[in-house]
Parts: sequence; structure tokens; C-alpha cells
Amino acid sequence: MADNLKQKTITALSWSFIEALGTRSVQFVVGIILARLLFPEQFGLIGMLTIFIEVMRVFLDSGFGSALIQKKNATSTDINSIFYFNIFVGIAAVGLSFLIAPWIAAFYNQPILTPLTKALSLTILINSFGAIQMNMLTKHINFKVQTKVSLVAGLLSGIIGITLAISGFGVWSLVVQQVSSSFFQTASYWFFSSWRPALLFSFQSLKEMFGFGSRLLVTNLMNRFFDNIYLLVIGKLFSATSLGYFTRASTLQGLPTQTLSEMVARVTFPVFSTIQDDPARLKRGLKKALTVLAMVNFPMMIGMAAVARPLVLVILTDKWAPCIPYFQLLCLAGLLVPLHRQNVNAVQAVGRTDLYFRVEIVKKMLTVMNIAVMWKYGINALFYGLIAFSFIAYYLNCYYTGVLINYPFKEQVRDLAPYMSMAVVMGSAVSAVGMLPLLNNWSLLLIQITVGILIYVALCRVFRLTAFMEVWQAIWKRMPLARAGTAE
Repeated sequence: MADNLKQKTITALSWSFIEALGTRSVQFVVGIILARLLFPEQFGLIGMLTIFIEVMRVFLDSGFGSALIQKKNATSTDINSIFYFNIFVGIAAVGLSFLIAPWIAAFYNQPILTPLTKALSLTILINSFGAIQMNMLTKHINFKVQTKVSLVAGLLSGIIGITLAISGFGVWSLVVQQVSSSFFQTASYWFFSSWRPALLFSFQSLKEMFGFGSRLLVTNLMNRFFDNIYLLVIGKLFSATSLGYFTRASTLQGLPTQTLSEMVARVTFPVFSTIQDDPARLKRGLKKALTVLAMVNFPMMIGMAAVARPLVLVILTDKWAPCIPYFQLLCLAGLLVPLHRQNVNAVQAVGRTDLYFRVEIVKKMLTVMNIAVMWKYGINALFYGLIAFSFIAYYLNCYYTGVLINYPFKEQVRDLAPYMSMAVVMGSAVSAVGMLPLLNNWSLLLIQITVGILIYVALCRVFRLTAFMEVWQAIWKRMPLARAGTAE
């Protein structure tokens, strides 16, 4: 059974990686093209609405999706009840959006936000028809279909968005891109998935899952609101242009770290849920997930901060140069993002969403304190506070994994410290290379990336860091020359 779960996990990670890499690559290319065609203030307008749309998306799940994944023996009645409930929530979300759209426009003093809000709310209704298919695929650790869905939706919606931007539709090209992405995603789930709804519905079924889902709903609402609160603050207190620079810096920084975080978290939650009754095994799984993530994310974030100037100028052009300092600070704030998710997944997997909720309350209070104190000193000051908050939040997230599975903060730090040390050494060397004179941005970026990779790999090999050696050996065994040598 353990071997079967291990194989399912490896397969799921492979498909999740393919999906994340493929989808994010498409989004990355589309984003670059749109950034070159459009202006920062147009991205800023969409950024102003992000917090409202994201909060409504939480209601779409209402915690029932995670409850369905966590529940070991979900029935057909459970699944169908959630499906119909999702559609009801989608309709309600659209109606609410039409009511509050003028208020949102007045809040930001941007009249165009009224029609933009109404149009973007359609994504909630469209997604409600495909949410259950996605949850069922995740529950069964099947990411092959999700990979197909994401690639189809990302590619087709990207083509539509770029076409509209070239045709002069401005900010509406971004809106239509998001709405069409939701449509293609839902249509693809119905095409690729064999599940079809039946005429089954039970309030009792929803009630039974609400114990798990209700606490998760409230927690996710807070998380989604506070994850996007800086969009609201910058859009309200500064300008649409400043918010545009922030959204582009955040998107560029989040491309690798969010991809990595989501790719692993989507797999580890159902896997952790499967072994929720075995604390020792769950601890080993969490430790492996954390060290592998640290091995990848630490050098990636520190390296991106070191190459920020040539990276932004090459990819986005001089028009986006003001976002460079934002990007560097966000990279430092993103060091621990994938690790947060793993500790949270472990707590949720054992069904203790009440503990997760307590920690999130404290973290939200710290976020409010950061904004209240730092905003008056400018946008950069907000990001310095965000970096400090990320490290404090990691300690809080580790507290209950220490209690529940005996993997406390100090032990996690000991396991992760070697990877941070190697990444800092690598980042220092890359920064030094950036001081070389008479290099154009393309050449400088290429040299810095090459030097960074070589130094980091060499350091990990010399010090034989556990996660690196496991990944190295796994890759080596799959190479033709290694297989040939073994056969001989």
C-alpha cells in the first residue's frame, strides 16, 4: 500500500509539474506580450478588482471542495450536493457583483470599474459548473486531466486576449481573457471528465461536511482577502499606475514560486490526508516536501532578486523599470511561500482546521499592523514589513505541526538552513557578476544565470545536501547512460 501511494504521488507530481510548467509558461508568454502592448495603469485597474473577485471565488468552494477531498468515503449524494450548491453560489455571486459594482467604482474613484466588475464576476458563475470535477480529480490524485484543461484554457484565452489588445481594446482585453479562460476551463472539464451530475441533493450531506468546511471557509476568506489586501491599499492610497507596477512585479515574482507552491501543495494535501492517522509517516512526508521545496525556491528567489534589473528590462522593456525594486523585495518575501503551504496542509490533513484558523487570525492582525504603520513611508516600506511578516508567519505555521506531528520550528530550521546558506552564497556571487561593466542586458542576464546555476549545483554536490542528492540520483537513474551502465 505504501509503495502504491508513493507511485501515485510521484505520478501526480509529474503531471502537476507538467501542468504548472506548461500553464505558467503560456501565462508567462501571454503576460509579456500584453505588458508590451498595454500600459501599467490598465493592469492597475484589474488589480483594483482582484481582491473582490478572489473573495467571491472562496465562496464558490465554501470549504466543501477541501472537505470532499479530506473525507475518506464521500458518497454520490455528497458530490452532487456540492455541485448544485456551487451553482447556487455562482448565481448569487454575480447578482451581488452587479449590486456592489458602483460602490467599488466610487471607492477607487474610477467609473470604468463598474462595467469591469460586472464582466469579471461572470468568471465565478462559469467556474461553478466545473469546480466539482476539479475537486474529484484532486481527491483521486489524478492531475493528467487537469494538465490538459489548464493548457487548453490558458492557450486559447491568451490568444483571445492578445488579439483584442492588438486591436486596441485596452483593459477590456484583460477582462475578456479572464472570462474566456474560465469558459474554456469549465468546458474542458466537462469534455475530459467522465463524471456527470445526477438528480441527488441532501442538506444533511452538506451539513455533515460543513463542520470541516465552515472553519476552512472563514479561514480561506481571510486568507484570500489578506493575500490581496496590498492591491486594495496601493490602489486606494497611491495610484493605478503604481498598482500596475506592483501587479506586474508580483506576477513576475509569483510565476516560479506560486507555480512551485501550487504544484506541490495540490499533491501533498490529498497524500497527507491519506496518511493522516500515522504522525511519524506524516512527519517524514512533510520533511521531504519542505527540504525539496527549499532546495529549489531559495536559490530561485535569491537569484531572481540578484538579476532583477536585466531580467525586467529584457522581458518587459524600459517602460516597466520602476517595478524593479518592488520585484526584488517581493522575491525576498517569497522565500518561504511554498513552505507555508506545506505546514498548513499537514494541519488540515489531520482535520484540525480549528488550529489553522487560530494561527490565521494572529497572522491577519500582524498584516493589519504592518499596513497601518508602514504605508505612510511609501510602497517600499510596505514590502519591508511584508518580508518581516513572512518570517514571523512561518514560525506561527510551524507551531501546530510541532504539536501534532512532532516537527517543530527549530527542527525545521535545522533542516532548511543548509539550503538557505548555499543560496545566499550563490546570490552574492551573482550580484558581483552584475557589477561587470560594458555588458548589455541580454549578455549580463545570461552570464548571471549561468554562474548562479553552476555555483549552486557545485555547492550542493560538495556538501551533499540530502534533498539535492536524492533528486540528483533520481534524475541520473532515468538518464540513458546511467541505465546502460547499470545493465552492463
